[in-house]
Amino acid sequence: MKFNYSGERPLFQQVADQIIEGILNGSYQEGEQIPSTTEISKGYQINPATVLKGMNLLVDAELIEKKRGIGMFVLAGAQEKIKKFRKEEFLNKEVLNLISDAKKLGITMEQLKELIERGYQL
Repeated sequence: MKFNYSGERPLFQQVADQIIEGILNGSYQEGEQIPSTTEISKGYQINPATVLKGMNLLVDAELIEKKRGIGMFVLAGAQEKIKKFRKEEFLNKEVLNLISDAKKLGITMEQLKELIERGYQL
């Protein structure tokens, strides 16, 4: 996990983002326990309440669950849920911006397709 203590993004959101990234890349498998609030807070010098706030975002998003007295665990389907959200976000932000910029630069759809195909070959 990496945190930017002086960044614009609040630490609790960074905690959530880091756990999401771990679920997405397979570091935290579905059904597997994630590091505890105490482990993260001590390991990265973050207030336990801040860590818990980040984890609660993931509980609310139904990506992890609390098992009282045991810890937090990744829910089944969490990775797929994250992928679906990221795909939608990518399509709605990045791709639409790319198309808009291409139009401004006079890049045709065919030229853009060729560039994308070339990029996939790398």
